[in-house]
Amino acid sequence: MIRLATDVGGTFTDLVGYDERSGELFTAKSLTTVKNQSRGVLNAISSAEEKCGLRTRDVTFFAHGGTTVINAITERKGVRTALVTTAGFRDVLEIGRGNRPDLYNLQFHSPEPFVPRELRFEVRERLDASGHIVQPLELDDLRPIIARCKEEKIEAIAILFLHSYANPEHEILCAGILADALPEVTVCASHAVSRQWREYERTNTAVLNAYVQPIIQYYFERLEEALIKRGLTCPYYAMQSNGGISTFDQAVDSPLTLVESGPAGGVAGAARIGEALGESEVLSLDVGGTTAKCSLIHDGRPTLNVDYKLEHTRIRPGHPVQVPVVDIVEIGSGGGSIARLDDRGALRVGPESAGSTPGPACYGHGGKKPTLSDAILTVGIFDPATFAGGSMHLDKQKAADAIATVATPLGISIEDAAIAIIDISHASMINALKLVTVQRGHDPRDAAFVVSGGAGPALATRLGRDLSVKATVIPPHPGIFSAWGMLAAEPRADFRSTWLSALTAEALGELSAKFDGLEAEAVAYFAKGHDADIRFTYQVEARYRGQEHGVFAQFDRHDDAQSFAERFHAAHERAYSFRLANAGIEITTLHLEAVLNGPVITLPSLPATGTGIRAEATARRDVYFGAVLGWVSCPVYQRGLLGAGQMFEGPMIVEEATATTLVLENQVLEVTDTGILIIRENSGKAG
Repeated sequence: MIRLATDVGGTFTDLVGYDERSGELFTAKSLTTVKNQSRGVLNAISSAEEKCGLRTRDVTFFAHGGTTVINAITERKGVRTALVTTAGFRDVLEIGRGNRPDLYNLQFHSPEPFVPRELRFEVRERLDASGHIVQPLELDDLRPIIARCKEEKIEAIAILFLHSYANPEHEILCAGILADALPEVTVCASHAVSRQWREYERTNTAVLNAYVQPIIQYYFERLEEALIKRGLTCPYYAMQSNGGISTFDQAVDSPLTLVESGPAGGVAGAARIGEALGESEVLSLDVGGTTAKCSLIHDGRPTLNVDYKLEHTRIRPGHPVQVPVVDIVEIGSGGGSIARLDDRGALRVGPESAGSTPGPACYGHGGKKPTLSDAILTVGIFDPATFAGGSMHLDKQKAADAIATVATPLGISIEDAAIAIIDISHASMINALKLVTVQRGHDPRDAAFVVSGGAGPALATRLGRDLSVKATVIPPHPGIFSAWGMLAAEPRADFRSTWLSALTAEALGELSAKFDGLEAEAVAYFAKGHDADIRFTYQVEARYRGQEHGVFAQFDRHDDAQSFAERFHAAHERAYSFRLANAGIEITTLHLEAVLNGPVITLPSLPATGTGIRAEATARRDVYFGAVLGWVSCPVYQRGLLGAGQMFEGPMIVEEATATTLVLENQVLEVTDTGILIIRENSGKAG
């Protein structure tokens, strides 16, 4: 009865296995195999078999997350895709919203659409905003489109008809005809992916879903075949961007739901840790090899980004998609992020990463450029002999040689250059963490700060101190925490539907009936029958009359108009810092979150320690804290030897197989009865 999860990152592929009967845990890491990610998954399984005694024959559950979808989109390596749309709307995909985020850049160009204009086809049909047919679908218009798709060797077709969110009849008819005429082509109708209004966003969602669908189908088929050959014949699940899991078949139908698959696993894990600690407000940070990802868990639930955009930056509008995605801010500041001097001689870190090949210079695999990992090693936080449980010996001299390439031009020592690299990464992470807290109307001082990733715990305590969080928390197995989090995730589906109405008592009755319909869809989705144990959460997007965009507020099935209005006012004030108490309110969108209750990974209790028994340091190591403090001798503790309830004062280092935690001076580390490390500012003497 082993539950197994693997997470494919930009640098490492992580594995966690959990035996539900004995509580035994199996962990492994392998370098990500970029050209064939499934090979890295199999390498991690082999490593767990050899080093941890993983019994693949006992695996009854397999969850998988990774970067297949996001890589195909960002690298533009999807399939050749066409678009069929309502006559007059072929250019919606290119016009977008007409926004220019880089306002004063007169050379600005909108991002290139994923379907070129010559492959965007129009057909005559029309619905009104209520879904009533104004002009029937002209079937003859499809004949030349079919011929052209054959000629152009199209592999996927997206269909977007105006107002199909209100009535998908024309899309269903068109999809059936295209599928029959082009049996080798993937056909994706927009209503099957999104039933929300706003034509540009829905068009882009349908196009991107079609663009990656054949790729994810092939990937999962190949992975499933390889797993079966290794004896894993259990149900297979994919980690979704909404913080839940779905079957491989469900993921293939809507592959865009996997766009933030890996990072969402870490958020699910952080929510589980918050639950164990009794904390409903959790700020999570995962510092991987390529990027750092942060998110907020509010009221015990991951926050969803209702306006998610791929490749969005301060100067790029990105590509909006209408799929539920955990609100994650991701920056190019991971352990493998490369430090360099720009044209003005200023030190920069990231977003370019050394990845898994060749990796940081200290890996000894041919990398020559300095990275954040090289800097952390150089200042003494990492131990070159025990890194990754001793499976990978780090070369401190090669790290120093790489950092010298920026230290020498700057006229500073190698150690000070390493501190400068860490400082710049630190500032980038602070900015990202404020984006998901302060700029969303949340105070980080109210949150527990859960930090994971191979490099995260080495930087965590200073970040927590600067944010003044309630506590900095290092979860079990932080270096493979996204995979651990996948075992804390449950099957989940989100159903959104646009419905426009003024907020009245009569409207709430109809709203409740519409939620009944969405609940029926959720029951059918999970295919467990009407007695299935499903948790439902209801949200309604609303706006003040005259506004363009709205905010989501929690909805109670027993709400009256006044109680929901008050909840909406509070949500609007948190998002925009004001409320209009006397303005009319309009409902725009319904959102049903459905979670199928199921087993999740538990946190086994540590063995009780006797009175007065205290773990002893296994070594001491000098750590460089900058020019003022210089080198400081720090005791080194092994996490596996720390007992429940024990407390320690910093500065100190805690080592484990997947990460190294640095505790600063005037901080106290406490070990919970389940082995979670909690670090707070010292308000008294540790026991």
